[in-house]
Amino acid sequence: MDDPGADRGVGGAEVGGQAHEGGREGRGDGHAWSLRRAARRAWPDPSPGRPILPTVRAEALDPVLLRTFVAVAELGSFTAAAAAGGYTQSAVSRQIATLEDVCGVELFARGARGVRPTPAGEYLLPHARGLLDRLAGTARAIEGLRRLDTGTLRLGAFPTANAALVPRALARFRARHPGVEVALREGTTERLLPKLEAGDLDLAVVSTHKVTSIDAADLVPLREDALLVALPTGHRLAARRRVPLAGLADEPWIVADDPEAVAALRARCEAAGFTPATPLRVAEWISKLGLVAEGFGVTFVPALAADAAARGGLVLRPIAPDPPRRTVYAAVARHARRSPPAAAFLIDLKETAAALRT
Repeated sequence: MDDPGADRGVGGAEVGGQAHEGGREGRGDGHAWSLRRAARRAWPDPSPGRPILPTVRAEALDPVLLRTFVAVAELGSFTAAAAAGGYTQSAVSRQIATLEDVCGVELFARGARGVRPTPAGEYLLPHARGLLDRLAGTARAIEGLRRLDTGTLRLGAFPTANAALVPRALARFRARHPGVEVALREGTTERLLPKLEAGDLDLAVVSTHKVTSIDAADLVPLREDALLVALPTGHRLAARRRVPLAGLADEPWIVADDPEAVAALRARCEAAGFTPATPLRVAEWISKLGLVAEGFGVTFVPALAADAAARGGLVLRPIAPDPPRRTVYAAVARHARRSPPAAAFLIDLKETAAALRT
């Protein structure tokens, strides 16, 4: 049987002290006086007119207090609620007293046979249950994100990574996590990195194709990617297994029409002793390979795109003696360091890169 006086815990001690003090000052019933004092504490005396009620702040409605309130209301006893929640009875009493102070109203009528909600408590009860249900639903939603039952992965990749590396990694990822939505954006490394920094992407596949190094916070090496040369099938060097780069000094080179791409091509060719002629400026790989097949020039093709680049009218050959290479990385955004989709896809990306032929 709950002791209505003891159930107030800390609040009870305060009320008891006030009752004794009230008796000394001749204010009549000590308990009634203590309630009036509590009311004055919650609702300060205004100037003449209606009382000014304090605002109940949403952040003050602690879910722990609301859960204890619902338990007491359903079980009809502080003792039963304490046993169900793993608390002491005094702890439950303190929690209810705190919630009553927050609300500025008495939530339970305390009697010899236990407790029952006051009209204010009855009014609060369905709202408390609804809030606790929504919190539980929120927790389930967060857990679903962590288990990869749902969520979104925002991915960026340069064009030749989208030929084989990214699609195969995505296929593995989708087989394991079909509930995660993937948004893919294609672009060059220099365009993807600002998107990553701005928070528009979670992870980007980038490379040193046009630059010697990449300035990004979290870079995970995926592979060293050799550059092959695409030659027309009738080219004088097409029958060789490896082609010396210096042997292509007199060929027209096909390259994208942007300063970084042209500068990267010139740097590689100048290391072999010549400056390439670049009369044909074409960005799309389909167009580059079409021009090669018809004998208009030669171009570099990353090994990542070798399978996709295979077509009639041209051959792909490694460069001798030291083939030019680029490093392929996965760049992870700062905000995505603990992202479950990004972390899971990075594993699939690394395994796929390791399985691709060099």
